[in-house]
Amino acid sequence: MIKPLRLALATDKVRFVGDPVACVIAESAAQAQDAAEAVLLDIEPLPAVIEARDAVLPDAPQLYEQAPHNIALNYHWGDSEKVAEAFANAAHIARLRMIDSRVVINAMEPRAAVAEYDATSQKFTLHVPTQGVVGQRATLADIFHLDSAHFRVIAKNVGGSFGMKGSIFPEYVCALHAARELGRAVKWTDKRSDSFLSDHHGRDQDYDGELALDAEGKFLAIRMTGYANLGAYLTPVAPLFSTFNIVKHVNSCYQVPLIEVATQCTFTNTVPITAYRGAGRPEGNYYMERLIETAAHEMGIDPIELRRRNHIHADQMPYAAACGSVYDSGNFPAILERTIELSDWAGFETRRGESKARGKIRGLGLGQFVETTAPLVNELGAIHFEKDGTVTILTGTHDHGQGHVTTFAQIISEKLGIPFERIRLMQSDSDQLVTGGGTGGSKSLLASGTAFVEASRQVAEKGQLAASFILEAAANDIEFQSGQFRIAGTDRGISLLDLAARVAAGPVPDGCPTTLNVDHVHKSAPATFPNGCHVAEVEIDPETGVTEVLRYTMVGDFGTIVNPIIVKGQLHGGVVQGIGQCLMEHTVYDADGQLASGSFMDYAMPRAADVPQFIYESMPFPATTNPLGVKGCGEAGCAGAMSAVMNAIVDALSVYGVHHIDMPATQQKVWQAIQGANG
Repeated sequence: MIKPLRLALATDKVRFVGDPVACVIAESAAQAQDAAEAVLLDIEPLPAVIEARDAVLPDAPQLYEQAPHNIALNYHWGDSEKVAEAFANAAHIARLRMIDSRVVINAMEPRAAVAEYDATSQKFTLHVPTQGVVGQRATLADIFHLDSAHFRVIAKNVGGSFGMKGSIFPEYVCALHAARELGRAVKWTDKRSDSFLSDHHGRDQDYDGELALDAEGKFLAIRMTGYANLGAYLTPVAPLFSTFNIVKHVNSCYQVPLIEVATQCTFTNTVPITAYRGAGRPEGNYYMERLIETAAHEMGIDPIELRRRNHIHADQMPYAAACGSVYDSGNFPAILERTIELSDWAGFETRRGESKARGKIRGLGLGQFVETTAPLVNELGAIHFEKDGTVTILTGTHDHGQGHVTTFAQIISEKLGIPFERIRLMQSDSDQLVTGGGTGGSKSLLASGTAFVEASRQVAEKGQLAASFILEAAANDIEFQSGQFRIAGTDRGISLLDLAARVAAGPVPDGCPTTLNVDHVHKSAPATFPNGCHVAEVEIDPETGVTEVLRYTMVGDFGTIVNPIIVKGQLHGGVVQGIGQCLMEHTVYDADGQLASGSFMDYAMPRAADVPQFIYESMPFPATTNPLGVKGCGEAGCAGAMSAVMNAIVDALSVYGVHHIDMPATQQKVWQAIQGANG
């Protein structure tokens, strides 16, 4: 992979509109704005390339000398000869070009930073909204060529991220330099109009998909060949989501003997691409689901029946999939059948007739999916007993809307019997965290939750030993239950919180622990495989192209559910983002590289009126690879929504002979498809 150096301020050339070239520090925001506008830039216009597929053409403008044809990575996975043989022997091949449209991530809270420098300790402090302070500290140390001990990163309340705020941005580096030069704190806050140009974007893939089937509709192989737009620079996680994550997720819940993925990852004169809620997981599942619908139409097989014929079954678990994953648990056929029942699939034709009577067309779409959660890294699970009777738990994942404090506190409360309201979460200060993998890839509960389970066990073991001294009994005679240590067969005991206070206050006998605090680091555990099925029902006005999502049903397997309300909230948010990408969110560049959709006046975001009431049901099959039995849920809404909504739109348009449309299916694009078919 070619990894060009990116400086905080561009020097040789500006590679995208939004690439910073100068930094102004002033006493007020107004002064800084005036001074920035007074900067004169001597710049020569250059031609631009916008689309990933165009970037490899012989006459395309070159962004970097070291990246011929703008290719950062030419990725290939799979056995080409075996796949070719499977296609040669296939009774039918479904082919489809699919564009996964670029989105502006648009977190609720814009990016911001406050930078400080202590000359005495030679230490930088950066207050910044991020997905993990430990990772940000390491990145800053790398950028400044200093030891990480010279940096402290603090991230308190963060108003959303979806992948974007996991990176270090140029403004943070400039602010840190300025703070050191001036000996004063320096603050920067983004404007929404600038964030369209400076925040990283999401998605942007272009694939030719092929699915080979035998005469009975059994899958023989899937082949994905395409292009991934990286934008002007590599972000820290690029191009994972357009390479390895496509391999992992195009497999989905089906028995696919062979998989081949070839991706040319290219630089273009656009905002850099980063992870966006799912980061290749929704895309891989979407490609498979659209190919299944296409194959079913072309072969005259009911699409539900085609899925049934190719499902991985529960009695095959653990299942070694062609993508390299080993599915440990799940019941994909049962999930499908329950979703069909819950959505009243059988009653759809009646509802379609009602729409037709009103001059509308109605479509029904299904999307089944399997996700592979992010590879886990070592994660902190610390439990500290405070003097005021509260308990501080520390971990390196970061809550920016997921409700970590609630979920983690539930685990601690259940395992140790500590009252829920006494538990406080510390995740925001890198100086207080010995390690941390950050939040991303739906892994927080797997990593931090498992770390807290293990740490709770260690607290109980230390407490059992301490209680034996305090209660003057053999350690083997001490029982622990519901937050109480007791001598077996007696009513003599002491609560965990009282015991923690007692040993901390001292003095204690020799051999007795002087604290019940635990600082535990959980070693990396296997990924899990959350899965589910979504059904969307849409209605389209053929006169205007306006599309409405009228009904939405989902059934999910997220293993053990710790907090049902949080799971529902995560699913609702993900589905809304999926609907937004399917129907309205449209990132548009002109030929010169100017972002034409650079504000909310030009870029449509989904609102409450754009979505129906959701129907959701949990059908959990606990994971066998972690002590909680949990599977991630943070990105599952997008994984199901993209397939279900687009399949529903195509189903509605099929009455006009339209069998594919790319995201976003805007009012104009839908109307044009209908007019083209009528013409």
